[in-house]
Amino acid sequence: MVALVLFGVAATAACTALLAGWLAPWQAALAAAAMVGAAMGIAVWRTFVPLRALFRALAGTVAGYRDGDFSFGITWDRYGDLVELVDAHNELGQALRDQRLSLVQRELLLDTMVQNTPVAMLLLDPSRRVVLGNIAARRMLGDGRRLEGHALDELLDAAPAAVGEAFARGGDGMFTVGDEDHEDIYHLARRMFRLNGRRHELVLLRQMTAELRRQEVQTWKKVIRVISHELNNSLAPIASLAHSGAELLRRGQYEKLPIALATIEERARHLEGFLRDYARFAKLPSPRTEPMRLPQFVEKLRTQMDFAIDGTVPDEVARFDPAQLEQALLNLIKNAHESGTAPGTVSLAVRRIADGWRIDVLDRGSGMNESVLENALLPFYSTKRSGTGLGLALAREIAEAHGGRIALLNRDGGGLCVSVVLPRQTDNG
Repeated sequence: MVALVLFGVAATAACTALLAGWLAPWQAALAAAAMVGAAMGIAVWRTFVPLRALFRALAGTVAGYRDGDFSFGITWDRYGDLVELVDAHNELGQALRDQRLSLVQRELLLDTMVQNTPVAMLLLDPSRRVVLGNIAARRMLGDGRRLEGHALDELLDAAPAAVGEAFARGGDGMFTVGDEDHEDIYHLARRMFRLNGRRHELVLLRQMTAELRRQEVQTWKKVIRVISHELNNSLAPIASLAHSGAELLRRGQYEKLPIALATIEERARHLEGFLRDYARFAKLPSPRTEPMRLPQFVEKLRTQMDFAIDGTVPDEVARFDPAQLEQALLNLIKNAHESGTAPGTVSLAVRRIADGWRIDVLDRGSGMNESVLENALLPFYSTKRSGTGLGLALAREIAEAHGGRIALLNRDGGGLCVSVVLPRQTDNG
């Protein structure tokens, strides 16, 4: 532009000198200025019109980038400095296109993994409506239909009662769906996080039936080894002491016989008690149900073990086997006291539900990690050094013998909730 201005001044002076021979000085200057000005205007117009077009193109591509459209490109070969700007702009567009393609591929991969995982996954917005539900979730809660946009409560109303109860208790846990012949065991996990500044909840429902069946086989093998070890530990000294007793009799050393016989008796009684505990679990008799008033039953429990009552026990009559249910609940309350909970925080709640009764044993201990939660209902599984692993398994057997079920859930704020659900029974059943 400086060169163009200097050229215009020089051209105007030259034209003025040339025209001064024919015109008056002021007329020559005016004519020269008009001619040179017109020429310079044409030159400026031819220079700035393409520049304006370039600037409009740059503004348009920037607006496209803002809207997520990275398909634009610009070609420019007029001025060196602007060529560098256009090339840098095109390189930015290519980088954005590559990043967009990479994100699309990663989103596609993630969606494929989410949709094809056997774990049912639900993403819920703050209003508890489904934002995303994978194929497994559709099969479990929607009969194969899409779940997006549906309210969670609406889906749970149409689901089995055990699913709704597991969600109602909150936290992670395990629950059983179906009857004894067609039983499916699920692990429920719930996690809260923020997405786009709003709280969302991710729900995972993992079917554990096949895995637990495999675990049960391994557990039974372990049980056989334990029983075999215990039998050998008792029978070997009994056989040795019996042989020693026979030798004492042969030699006439009768004064040592009482010691040998007492040891034999002690080992035999230990073995008897060991086998009786296991046989009690293996040979659980069918429940003999009878009508029981719930407040009286709970008060009888409190005479045997200390716990608080959460809420009010309904003053109604239910049918169950009082001896078996008492044994199951005492085992659960004992486990709650041994969970590391503070004194006085073990409580029992009895609530009426649509199809029966729910009895919750609550504590404020350390709860269960995912591994323990998945195996806690297996027979003979225990995290205690001296535990038999029969307490929870026996409670589960008793609940299922009554036609009910048992569920374990970690409580919000710490602790465990063990729920025993019993169906409503008529006077004849």
